[in-house]
Amino acid sequence: MTARENSELILHKTQMATGRDKWIGHLAMMLFAALIAGSFSIGHLAIPHIGPAALNAVRFIIACVILGFGILVILRRAPRFPPNLLHMLILGILMAAYFILMFSALKITSPVSTGAVFTLVPFMSALFGWMFLGQITRPTVFVSLIIAAIGSIWMIFRGDINALLSFDVGRGELIFFVGCACHAAYAPLVKKYNPGMPVVEFTFWTLVSIAICLIIYGFDEIRNTAWLELPQIVWWAIAYLSVFATAITFFLVQFASMRLHATKVLSYGYMTPGVIIMIEGLIGHGWASRSVGLGALITIAGLIFLALAPDG
Repeated sequence: MTARENSELILHKTQMATGRDKWIGHLAMMLFAALIAGSFSIGHLAIPHIGPAALNAVRFIIACVILGFGILVILRRAPRFPPNLLHMLILGILMAAYFILMFSALKITSPVSTGAVFTLVPFMSALFGWMFLGQITRPTVFVSLIIAAIGSIWMIFRGDINALLSFDVGRGELIFFVGCACHAAYAPLVKKYNPGMPVVEFTFWTLVSIAICLIIYGFDEIRNTAWLELPQIVWWAIAYLSVFATAITFFLVQFASMRLHATKVLSYGYMTPGVIIMIEGLIGHGWASRSVGLGALITIAGLIFLALAPDG
């Protein structure tokens, strides 16, 4: 084999590995959307019995313990201390702010309105991806985002044009918009700030940073919570949120962020309404109408188009 043929073979194998990594990244984000969707149903049952700051703080503390133990098993050593504490603090503040602002917004506005605002996250992530990483979003990616967003909005408003037209931007929506901006900035910064640490290890320190921020913010609420008197559903919710909707989902986001364009990573949030509708139907809360099902199909079509579109 000539030197040129050998170089072409190496390049071909590298391209195949890159393509495989990208599809693994897409599968990771599909799993992410499914796990996040499950948190809405179980979280809805628990939130009447516990404050949002206390719930989120304890879920992140438990997630840190679980992931720290996982690192001991997987890497056979304690987590290495991150080289840049400021970077970890920034990531922690961004995601803590997202959770705090989300619950603050839900106190004064409806889940439908916040769901509509959330559809702006992928577009904001495209802006932050350009600002932080120099990533340029191609027109095909924007078209697929718009298709997925239309399907997601259609599901959120249950296929009711009048409900969509009556959407009023108020204080709650503006509060959640700031939270969504924090969420959108998170994905590209993960790729920018990871110094080459294993994803599971970098995820651990990110969770620690978020937990510290939440504890500081919700200290009084945590202290005043009657932990021994909480009903069983709260502890089931905390278990699910800690393991599946925190430790695993944050790992999946960081895993995918190292392989996919930032815009593509957060676009999988559009899958959440459709998966929630499916979960609610399976647990006996009723199935959505055909009109809403059509919105789910539009979203899936947009995401497939997005997955096939070139990066950048």
